[in-house]
Amino acid sequence: MPKNEPDPRIAEFVKKLNALDAGDKAKLKRDAGKPIAEAQSIGLLYRLLPYGLNAAQEEIYFLVATLYGLADGGAKGNLGASLRQARDPEEKKNRGLNRRVEILLDSDATQLPFRLRQAIRFLKSKDKSVNWQQLLEDLLKWKSTYRTVQKQWARAYFALSKPTDEEASAETENNS
Repeated sequence: MPKNEPDPRIAEFVKKLNALDAGDKAKLKRDAGKPIAEAQSIGLLYRLLPYGLNAAQEEIYFLVATLYGLADGGAKGNLGASLRQARDPEEKKNRGLNRRVEILLDSDATQLPFRLRQAIRFLKSKDKSVNWQQLLEDLLKWKSTYRTVQKQWARAYFALSKPTDEEASAETENNS
């Protein structure tokens, strides 16, 4: 599989999550933030998992499966973009969320499940959705030496958006 192509196992896994009934989603939600070794929904998990994953990958797929029932899917972009959409229009009110996003971005593998669960629940409380396929792809790369995923999420959340035409013309007038 070429390096830039998405892993078809991820799309198939998300498709299986979409097909779960409410009872199975509830079982997975009860295991949210737990490692597989402590899971009560282990049989369900192994019916969902694609074949050929290593133990670390299984833990990441399990994490996403347990978070899946906490918020709706269908978002575009990464988790940073979803969190940006949930921000308050008044920037002063975002200090706490900004700090939580920074802590999430700095999370190691042991802290990540708890921090992600908080972020996903926050998105649900704001009626924002998650791109589950992108989240899984990102988490599989979380430990990258260059912290590529964390940089992408930070850029999507913190970066200033491109100014609108109206803002750009006002800035040009002010600088004249």
